[in-house]
Amino acid sequence: MNLDLLSDRFLQRATRAFRCSDGSPLPLGPSLQSAGVNFSLFSRNATRVWLLLYETAEAREPCSIVQLDPRRNRTGDIWHIRVEGVGRGLAYAFRVDGPCAPEQGHRFAPERVLIDPYATALYAPPNWTFDEACGDRAQSQVRSLVTAPQFDWEGDRPLRLPWSETVIYETHVRGLTWHPSSRVNAPGTYRGVIDKIPYFKELGITAIEFLPLQEFNPDELTRVNPMSGERLTNYWGYSTIAFFAPHQGFGTRRYPGCQVDEFKEMVKALHQAGIEVLLDVVFNHTAEGDETGPTFSFRGLDNSIYYLLEDDKRSYKNYSGCGNTVNCNHPVVINFILECLRYWVVEMHVDGFRFDLASILSRDRSGRLIPNPPLLEAISEDPILRQTKLIAEAWDAGGAYLVGRFPGDGWSEWNGVYRDDVRRYWRGDQGMAGAFAQRLTGSADLYEHSGRSAVHSINFVTCHDGFTLNDLVSYEQKHNWANGESNRDGCDANFSANYGVEGPTDDPQIQRIRTRQMKNFLATLLLSRGVPMLLGGDEFCRTQRGNNNAYCQDNEVSWFDWRLVEQNRAMLEFTRGLLAFRARHQVVSRDEFYRPQDLSWFNACGWMPEWHSDAAIGCHFHCAMGGERQLCMLFNPTSHAVNFVLPHPPENDVWLKAIDTGATPPFDICAPGAEIPLFEQDSLLVWDKTLVVLLSDRDPRLK
Repeated sequence: MNLDLLSDRFLQRATRAFRCSDGSPLPLGPSLQSAGVNFSLFSRNATRVWLLLYETAEAREPCSIVQLDPRRNRTGDIWHIRVEGVGRGLAYAFRVDGPCAPEQGHRFAPERVLIDPYATALYAPPNWTFDEACGDRAQSQVRSLVTAPQFDWEGDRPLRLPWSETVIYETHVRGLTWHPSSRVNAPGTYRGVIDKIPYFKELGITAIEFLPLQEFNPDELTRVNPMSGERLTNYWGYSTIAFFAPHQGFGTRRYPGCQVDEFKEMVKALHQAGIEVLLDVVFNHTAEGDETGPTFSFRGLDNSIYYLLEDDKRSYKNYSGCGNTVNCNHPVVINFILECLRYWVVEMHVDGFRFDLASILSRDRSGRLIPNPPLLEAISEDPILRQTKLIAEAWDAGGAYLVGRFPGDGWSEWNGVYRDDVRRYWRGDQGMAGAFAQRLTGSADLYEHSGRSAVHSINFVTCHDGFTLNDLVSYEQKHNWANGESNRDGCDANFSANYGVEGPTDDPQIQRIRTRQMKNFLATLLLSRGVPMLLGGDEFCRTQRGNNNAYCQDNEVSWFDWRLVEQNRAMLEFTRGLLAFRARHQVVSRDEFYRPQDLSWFNACGWMPEWHSDAAIGCHFHCAMGGERQLCMLFNPTSHAVNFVLPHPPENDVWLKAIDTGATPPFDICAPGAEIPLFEQDSLLVWDKTLVVLLSDRDPRLK
């Protein structure tokens, strides 16, 4: 391509001249200044850069094209320019020229319109596409927007709730309120979340972890549902295109860029309710995919720096399973990620992050796992980020599984071992009692050796990636045919059970055992040391109809059907009761691990369990402090009732039955003061697939 002709063609399309000056290399990205905007863009290997300015965000053609002079508008590897007389709401983009030499790792494409990686908001028309067959027309629909930091936070500050008081609720901004039953003013948006705050408060959670909301393209998929013909979408959003920008589709679209203000409104409202905001962030790959994917930002700016490349430089290392892997431990990329995280904390008031496929963040430029990754250390030691909540999904698609061994101080981890062991124990798998005991008591076997505490374990039984709780006890196989991948996608090792029928059933016996098992999972989760994470909707038995990988299902498979709140009110009340019980009895939520003298385990006969053969086990917690009452927990995962010999309560106390998952409401979880005393009982019959919690209290006959 004749680059001079290309440049001339660009300039002929310009219709307006702006007064420009050299500008400053720092800060990177767009920065509002008095009577103008400074633009700063990193590209080490670029030879020419053009800044495209638009009259409106919707305009298809730029009103001005400014070619940057490398003598005046370049400092080191940074291209910069200041444009006078513009401000908030300005739509802009870049074109960048340089070597197109894939064998050297360079993929510059000056005909492509590029998004600013530091853009704090994007504008895109509905149903925009990444289809390469459209040439540059696809990317040219997307604009970077200049936003202003001004917002009335009304004194909002980080909540900094202790990990020991934290209960996380994982949800999706759109799916939470898009269903007609949600009855909110702005369904599927940040404002819709605000309308659900009273529900969250009544439930008792303290933090919301949102699935990705950094800008992504929901319409990037080209497949259809083979069962309905419906176009599939990138619903979950694990395919980021702009890391500083909140997703436009979760805003009301009142004006271009309104999503920034509306996100801030949501955070402020949640903080006022005492609820922290955690973001699921995806720094392991981008939506540009493999070498056949679209070019919209990083690939066209400096492909060889932003991505891990194979030895031939033409193709990408793929530890993410999504076509490419970000070169996370390159100094330039480290700086980008740190600045992005700081932006979300300082400007957007976010309280913490869950890092998707975080093991990738510990890979060096050759893709090897390294013991002290610069990025992870930089995040955990950063003076702004170190006091935020940092959560790692400690595995990746390249085979790394670092649960219990994730490098870097200050990181908590999604404990996938907890999920699997708890599922297998309650399913009735043999030899799981010892592993279950470890998970209940904080997973010291995974974390204590490195000097970490119980709250480094983020405990969960279900999450977005897998079965819902209802489906976990209703399906033995995944049912992902609607995803258009011949049911090959999604995890096969679900450790689930259906108890006689695959899917929904009217059989009362099967319904009874499924309900009991859901209560067992919820009770185990909220009685375990470590930080519990609930999958949103599990508290009222939400189902995905057996789909354990609903990443592309923007429909009733994924949306919260709020009618289930009334249909399954008993499960919701049970969950609320558990959360309140956990808050009252801090013995189960303290940071530290239990000491040997803090508790004693026993089997049904009252003896020390044979961990590889006994299934029904009990635990007496002696470590009541500050006036707390002692607890005794009894677990029976077998298919028959078990009579437990009970330990003695403290002198002058009796055991009160507070929780019994085998009982009908309201006796499944008793309100404070309504617990059932076990007078002069040396033993207790615990029904099949049942968990019982006893609470010590002064014998009322002695009061």
